Amino acid sequence: MNARDSTVIQTRGEFHAALKLAFAEAAERGSREIWLCDEDYADWPLGERAVVEQLSLWATSSRRLTLLARSFDEVARRHARWVAWRRHWSHIVHCRTNNDLETGEMPTLLLASGTTSVRLSDPVHHRGLVSHDMADEIRCKEAIDAVLQRSVEAFPATTTGL
Repeated sequence: MNARDSTVIQTRGEFHAALKLAFAEAAERGSREIWLCDEDYADWPLGERAVVEQLSLWATSSRRLTLLARSFDEVARRHARWVAWRRHWSHIVHCRTNNDLETGEMPTLLLASGTTSVRLSDPVHHRGLVSHDMADEIRCKEAIDAVLQRSVEAFPATTTGL
């Protein structure tokens, strides 16, 4: 593994920068699938204009974005720009929740297939790793699969009322 393959994350700012770069790389390199996983996305820059712009560049009919969370309440409260973007792209965005996990058991990661993984091993102190290594991608996919197995659809793009 060379220096390009992985970078250590040690601060909140580095975590946010890594996420933004991963979204940009996914758009530039055409990742077919992006997976996001977090307790509630309260500390993610999803609502920032740059992130939404990168997701718009990335999104096409053959793409898929999946978010896994214990709760989407903070997404609705903190990331209005992303929520509006998601309404337009609801055919490729899938939100799922897993309530079987205890607080703190949900991994914090972004996986852009074939491109980049960003994973926090310590979400409280923002310690983690950015990687372009296939072995790290496999580990992230295994963590996602473990959560996904007991997940259900959540956070509809639109709500209908009577």
